[in-house]
Amino acid sequence: MSTVEQSQAASDNSAYRRGLLLVILAGIIWSSQGVAVKFMIGADAWQILFYRSVSLAIFLFFVVAIRSGGKPFAAFRALGSGAILGGICLVFAFSGSIVAVKETTVANAFFLFAAAPFLAALLGRILLGEKIRRATWIAMTVALCGIVVMVAGQLGSGRLLGNIAAIASALGFAVFTIILRWKRLGDTMPIICYGGLFAAIIGGVACLYSGVGFELAPLDLSISLALGVGQLGLGLVVYTMGSRYVPASELALLAMAEVVLAPVWSYLALGETMSLQTAVGGALILGAIAGNALSGMRKRPPPVIP
Repeated sequence: MSTVEQSQAASDNSAYRRGLLLVILAGIIWSSQGVAVKFMIGADAWQILFYRSVSLAIFLFFVVAIRSGGKPFAAFRALGSGAILGGICLVFAFSGSIVAVKETTVANAFFLFAAAPFLAALLGRILLGEKIRRATWIAMTVALCGIVVMVAGQLGSGRLLGNIAAIASALGFAVFTIILRWKRLGDTMPIICYGGLFAAIIGGVACLYSGVGFELAPLDLSISLALGVGQLGLGLVVYTMGSRYVPASELALLAMAEVVLAPVWSYLALGETMSLQTAVGGALILGAIAGNALSGMRKRPPPVIP
């Protein structure tokens, strides 16, 4: 290998490590949602979606404005229909997860959400031509086994609508991940802003037609707005930044750190007990994430998206 090739390999490996850390950090940030919601007094899921999405859209608009040098609308126009499609995918991811939890068991929902890494890997292979490492297939399978262990004994038929919503949520997140890796797109932050805007519309309509309205206790409103900026918004920004350096087949897998840490935060902050199944399943998922990351750093990763 020539000196230039060695230098390029070192640069790619450094970028890959940076991407790994960013995507795992996104999962850590997202894992705080459960604890935050537990502190709420009585907010409905659609109210949370509405206010969280409103603050997300506003936060991301300012992020885009700063990154574009004060020309946010030019940044939106530069992405064209790709940003709108990505925003729609996020709506499916956001709304689908809420409907899933409302209409089926939490165990069913989490089990079906675990399809996201597999869907992202397959779509990345078909649409982007990204190769899927054998280690990544093994890691995804181990992670799925971890999910099965965590929810074993709780899986049921549930309601068909809830199961379909969970699959739609996983597919929406997978397609969003693919769009982030699409090489013809530049700054992809406007995609998240669109997602927040569209989800706010869906949440607002649901609040009106379900009869729950928009009135919230001050604490619930504060937490919902904070979730949009500090939990969902910041997590998506970090995830999007990391997506430039990590293949689509690995992005959703690394973000599963959220599943592992959510019960840990509940135990530390709320004193909720953690079952042996949860601990063993979480260890399997964590091992899969760590194993895939370590194996990836030993190989030269794909080129960084310009």
